[in-house]
Amino acid sequence: MFLPKVDTTYLINILSGLLNTPSPTGFAEAGIEFAENALKPFAGLTFCHTRKGALLVKWEGQRSDHPRALTAHVDTLGAMVKEVKNNGRLKLTKIGGFAWNTVEGEGCTVFTQAGAEIRGALLLTKASSHVYGGATNETKRDDDSMEVRLDARTSSVNETNALGIQVGDFVAFDPRVEVVNGFVRSRHLDDKACVANLLTSVKAITDAALKPLQTTYLLISNYEEVGHGASTGIPQEVEDLLAVDMAAVGEGQTSDEYHASICVKDSGGPYHHGFSKQLRKLADQYKIPYKVDIYPYYGSDGEAFWRAGGDVRLALIGPGVDASHNYERTHEDALVATTNWIMAYLLN
Repeated sequence: MFLPKVDTTYLINILSGLLNTPSPTGFAEAGIEFAENALKPFAGLTFCHTRKGALLVKWEGQRSDHPRALTAHVDTLGAMVKEVKNNGRLKLTKIGGFAWNTVEGEGCTVFTQAGAEIRGALLLTKASSHVYGGATNETKRDDDSMEVRLDARTSSVNETNALGIQVGDFVAFDPRVEVVNGFVRSRHLDDKACVANLLTSVKAITDAALKPLQTTYLLISNYEEVGHGASTGIPQEVEDLLAVDMAAVGEGQTSDEYHASICVKDSGGPYHHGFSKQLRKLADQYKIPYKVDIYPYYGSDGEAFWRAGGDVRLALIGPGVDASHNYERTHEDALVATTNWIMAYLLN
């Protein structure tokens, strides 16, 4: 069977739209809504939301004797307001696993309970080298040494509170999306790149007037970055679960920005060997460029489902992403390869 053509313009546009939609874990409703609205034009899909707020899509297949599921997460790294400081600036608490130095100097938006969006930037408390000298370089970047400087006239707790900002407000860091020479450079490619892969796969298959071989569920999860995104939401009848999440690129890894990758082991242990082998055979059959890799400091939504007692075969694929949980980058080649791999699985 042939694979439908990937609409790369759609892929890049839908990815850019997702990246520019703030959705830190716990505040991912806008990302879920974006994904749902993108899928609604395609026939054969039905939609529901889990109590946790994830999006579950059912896609009727040619058969339903071995139902499948794929999952990708729309939630991202971010922060919440921990304290309004005496100087009117904000102390934050992190959402997800990142180092403060990776977002130092980044613009951000504070979302208040009343619906206001207040801009600011994350800075070191001793940001000016003209004032603090060597301390600017020497200060450890941690919860106590970082603060949000708000773009508002405030220098006290009362003035900041008057803006509507409170403890518990969510903070999203600017993605700074740029597409150049086939590269997509942005924060939060983990895992919006893979959500875009799923949406583009649905478009390509339905545009070709095809259906997946088996009835398939798509779970767009919203709590992956804190470890329990897909622990619920996968229907009990599902036999195979394909997690689609970014591949880690760096020293000691085989993954790169130009290939899709299959992870055969991460911090949670090996994935299902038989399922991974099946996917590798499909990639070879359709000449999809891929790498095989192991990620020592990585976990997936699929493992969250396994740990919650899910009885499925589990595998993990995704595009190579450089500088994960930092200012990330991938290439169109990896995005297209991953989309083709998803379609090969769905159609066989």
